[in-house]
Amino acid sequence: MEKVYKKVELVGSSPESIEAAIQEALRRAAKTLRHLDWFEVQEVRGLIGENGVKEYQVVLKVGFRLEE
Repeated sequence: MEKVYKKVELVGSSPESIEAAIQEALRRAAKTLRHLDWFEVQEVRGLIGENGVKEYQVVLKVGFRLEE
């Protein structure tokens, strides 16, 4: 059976790390989307605070399989 996917763009953020920002975006997406299968990192950016990096932001494209 062939599969059809849809992609959505998400921006995850975390004061801890890039990986934590990705995990948060995927965790939140999983609450409302089913059949999440893959992600692509499109962009990494962040906010600068007085003591260095204040927040990491990661733009992701997430693919999920459409149901029949």
